[in-house]
Amino acid sequence: LMLFEGAIKFVKLARKAILEKDIAGANNNLTRAQDIIAELDRSLDMSYDISQNLAGIYDFLYRRLVDANIKKDVDALDVVESMLVELKNTWEEAYLSLRKSV
Repeated sequence: LMLFEGAIKFVKLARKAILEKDIAGANNNLTRAQDIIAELDRSLDMSYDISQNLAGIYDFLYRRLVDANIKKDVDALDVVESMLVELKNTWEEAYLSLRKSV
């Protein structure tokens, strides 16, 4: 959950930097978000079917972040942020559900 929160934070900061024409700040924050997505991808245990799906999602998010960084495209960041929030909420629900059953 903390990784998702961090990625969301960096995407928001990147959007702000792009809108303020702070190219270096946008690049820094987008690179940090990319690093988090790459770490999430590396942490997958590919012996589970869901890991294949998550790998595809993480690949999509990473490519959108790279594209947003190249083009300084806030619309791409809207898509990424929305997906990250949804993933974070899903993992949070799974965690809470697991805690209730233990």
